[in-house]
Amino acid sequence: MQRLSIDERRQAFASSKKPEIVRQQRLPVRYHVEEIEVTDRPRRFLEAFAAILKHTNYRLALEHYVRVSAKCGRCTVKCQIHLATGDPSDVPCYRSELLLKVYRRHFTISGMLRARLLDDPGLTDESIQEMADAFYNCTACRRCHFECPMGIDHALLTHLGRYILSEIGIVPRALAVSVREQLAGKTGNTSAVPVPALLDTLEFLQEEIKDGIGIDAPFPIDQQGAEYLFLPAVSDFLMEADTLMGNAAVFRATGDSWTIGTGYFDGINYGLFYNDQILERVLKKIQTEAQRLGARKLLIGECGHASRVAKYFYPTFCGGREALPVVNIMEYSYRAWKDGRLKLKPGVIAERVTYHDPCNVARPGWIVEQPRELLKAICGDYVEMTPSRRDNICCGGGGGTVSIDEIKPYRMAVGGRAKAEQIKATGAKYCVAPCANCKKQLRELMEEHGIDCQIVGLHDLLYKAIDFNEAS
Repeated sequence: MQRLSIDERRQAFASSKKPEIVRQQRLPVRYHVEEIEVTDRPRRFLEAFAAILKHTNYRLALEHYVRVSAKCGRCTVKCQIHLATGDPSDVPCYRSELLLKVYRRHFTISGMLRARLLDDPGLTDESIQEMADAFYNCTACRRCHFECPMGIDHALLTHLGRYILSEIGIVPRALAVSVREQLAGKTGNTSAVPVPALLDTLEFLQEEIKDGIGIDAPFPIDQQGAEYLFLPAVSDFLMEADTLMGNAAVFRATGDSWTIGTGYFDGINYGLFYNDQILERVLKKIQTEAQRLGARKLLIGECGHASRVAKYFYPTFCGGREALPVVNIMEYSYRAWKDGRLKLKPGVIAERVTYHDPCNVARPGWIVEQPRELLKAICGDYVEMTPSRRDNICCGGGGGTVSIDEIKPYRMAVGGRAKAEQIKATGAKYCVAPCANCKKQLRELMEEHGIDCQIVGLHDLLYKAIDFNEAS
């Protein structure tokens, strides 16, 4: 991948913030931050850090990481951010060291003794400013983790850094506003979709299915005792009609019971991107709704981060071994197809198709081959990107950065540069990107780079391929 020129780099890192706001907040970052307290910031950062260490298990990881080298730089070959900029500050282990040196200095005995001997003043406001910038340049894709010989999870450290920063008010306004509406707003979801609008949308989609393929495929609402409580990213109800129609069509074919709850219907969990307390509170809302409706399983839509949070964190905060099972809709459709309950028309999609692996479901090896097998069954011309699967290249908007519109130039030129080149090389007409964040980022990338490729969900294409004449 060719690195950015000086002019491209200048445009990518340009800030739209007014100089007086930067001076007032003492925070030269490109993303907008709500009004924050700027006095005595290092002390408040360390107090937040200490509280997190006291009440979580992060110390176990940090104790290991500060004892091994975090400076070898092998992670550079996997980081698409550094490959685009060539800036040493974009090396994952450099970014991680920003936080590790704070822990080493202030939370280890050797670090505190060394500081006394060398008269080290410790954390400064300038260091906090550097972390605030660096941690939101990272897409938290975790690709670098595979290359680290010591097993350091740089994305985990990025997340922890963001967590601490959020506790002292440093968090992108776009994320804070959405979460406030989700947890305390009238609508209770990140896109501020009221229940009447949701019901109107679902009624319209049911009519579209009837008119389009002649099948009555309802969207069940508040059904008690359904096997699956369906929770897609709420943005799907606004922007992904074909994906939702594909979801409903699959259930029409299988006949299994499912429902959408009006008490809570948003799978998005921005807590994954910046704050564990937020992450837990959102999961508790899901738990409350599942209990209200007596659902037996949680069914998450195609969205990558919504699926990862539910799969790996719902048991942690909502019952442990007694927690409801979590299933992704792609897993469900794949299993129904393999069991013979979902019949598909072979080769019905004639155009060239490729598949983008969302980092949050592919990196751990959870959902990798299932969508590929489905696509190969219905597509006459399926091609792979290189690299792919667990080694995939991030869309460039991961880690919540896609929601921060003011850093779009950075996402287009730096974060998404490698992905745009990769998709263009396939010559595909359709790129299946089963994640709400990936879809937004990739659609903007295709427009920005003039690439003739339509970004769709897996169920957009399954909708066209289901053979209801053969359905059992």
